[in-house]
Amino acid sequence: MKTICKTIYTICFFCMVISCGNADDDVNANLNLNNALGKGKTVDPCLNLGESDLVLSIQDQFTALPGKVSIFFKVSDTEGNPVPGLTADDFTIYEQGRNDTCFNTISASESFARISPNSQIFNSNTILVLDLSNSVLSSSLVELKTATTGFITNVMPETTQESFKMAIYWFDGEDDLHLLHSLTADKQDLITAVSEITDDISKDPSTDLYGAVIKATDIAENVLKESTQKETIGASSVVIFTDGTDQASRYPKNAALKKVKEANANISFFSIGLGGEIDTDVLTEIGKTSSVFAGNKEELETKFNDISFRVSQQANSFYLFEYCSPKRDGSGENNLAIQVKDGNKQGGVQTKFNAKGFTGGCN
Repeated sequence: MKTICKTIYTICFFCMVISCGNADDDVNANLNLNNALGKGKTVDPCLNLGESDLVLSIQDQFTALPGKVSIFFKVSDTEGNPVPGLTADDFTIYEQGRNDTCFNTISASESFARISPNSQIFNSNTILVLDLSNSVLSSSLVELKTATTGFITNVMPETTQESFKMAIYWFDGEDDLHLLHSLTADKQDLITAVSEITDDISKDPSTDLYGAVIKATDIAENVLKESTQKETIGASSVVIFTDGTDQASRYPKNAALKKVKEANANISFFSIGLGGEIDTDVLTEIGKTSSVFAGNKEELETKFNDISFRVSQQANSFYLFEYCSPKRDGSGENNLAIQVKDGNKQGGVQTKFNAKGFTGGCN
């Protein structure tokens, strides 16, 4: 996480475009992850980019005077794995105007191409849910606290950023998802909260796993809804740890799995299982994005690290790419293609923008 460029973002519209004037288009506060290319389309064959190994899914795009074009997108490989850590040098810009038979390459240096701070337009929230039923408290609490502390350290940025937040909840047999720490950008506050967990925290030794899944999903949905109301684009990750199966039987298994399956597409689900009493099939469905299983408590920290890496990658595969276009007012609608290269892999996406009002002076 510490070596990955920090991406994820809060969009109050004018904050995004302050360096280049007022923007022309409003921003949609919903991610588009169902369509592989999002709001983009396949690159024109005239560019002859070759077979794509990477997928650029355009989530939104907007322009700002005097001539800035901003594209917000997610990069993944063809299997859906996120690709974090890209820089402006990894991208090539192509434009096609009304007089061009194909696209022309735009100099990255002359166009001031850059990956801008995504905290301007997007935020990431992690909902960590811990099983603190009797079996955990009596046999693996020390290991769980160590693993959870490592998870927090890996997922949260080294320096506090309001665009990265985490909340921690826990469950036992009660019909309640207990709050350990509310959503915060303060990593140390989260670590302190975990350190203060004691073996007498629970009053009900049973396990209400399905209730925890349902309630955690509702929390993640509400967090996204609040982001939309504040005109921000957001994504959430729900991470659930348990060492067993649902024993409380307060909620049907199908209700919990249905909740996960039909959840907002902007929510990723991860699960971590411990020991031999878990139902790996159920946890795999709950952790539909990724699931890991520890055979014993000594493996717990490693498995938490595995999931923290995946959560970080997911969060940091979103980019706000911006450049100053050489197109000027009167040129009308222009085609734009962006190619990304990561090692020996490449991919591209095509879209268009209107240069109405564009002049020089953008930087």
